[in-house]
Amino acid sequence: MTDAELAHDLAEQAGALLLRLREGHEGGKALGDEGDRVANRLILDRLRTERPLDAILSEEEKDNAARCNFSRTWVVDPLDGTREYSEGRDDWAVHVALAVDGHPVAGAVALPGLGLTLASDRPPALVAEAAPLRMLVSRTRPAPEAVAVAERLGATLVPMGSAGAKAMAVLRGEADIYLHTGGQYEWDNCAPAAVAMAAGLHVSRVDGSMLVYNCADPWLPDILICHRHRAAQILDFVAEMNDR
Repeated sequence: MTDAELAHDLAEQAGALLLRLREGHEGGKALGDEGDRVANRLILDRLRTERPLDAILSEEEKDNAARCNFSRTWVVDPLDGTREYSEGRDDWAVHVALAVDGHPVAGAVALPGLGLTLASDRPPALVAEAAPLRMLVSRTRPAPEAVAVAERLGATLVPMGSAGAKAMAVLRGEADIYLHTGGQYEWDNCAPAAVAMAAGLHVSRVDGSMLVYNCADPWLPDILICHRHRAAQILDFVAEMNDR
């Protein structure tokens, strides 16, 4: 099994487990906590068996700085969008990705509530931008920069839950731009970045620089995912706002 196939399989398996766990459950914080725990255990047990020489960075595990000495590090968010999952919504995800020398080379984002897994081994064909453009934003805390760029572009806002669900909405043709500046960690965007890059989208930080993973501090607060021809315009708008 290749690294990309393994990421795909792990994301799908964890997603199926989370759906089974949610059946008949009352929901709430207890469900979210249990979902984080069981999905994390499934993914990490498989990785330790099938890739024993690789390091792992997971949201649900105590970080070990020794991972920075490894070329290959798996970056995992076993349940991205815990609130959405525990509320019975569909906009949550499972993230499994591999970073090699800091670059996201393989990844998968499962959207179990929708019965979909998007992965770097079989990236979907891109859908053309809509008119007007559609900008993804948090359903609870829309980032001011995203709202301002949407106004400049004449784009409509599309509220959505987890980071993975938002990023995959661009691949699925449900939206056109995912611009996030509200703070994230590596596990929030490594798998989405790997899948989006494999599909041919532009992926960068909001200053245009590359996303780098397996850093000593996993804080990675911003990301832009959009069609390649749109990137320069958006990055210019963000730079103008930051210069004010």
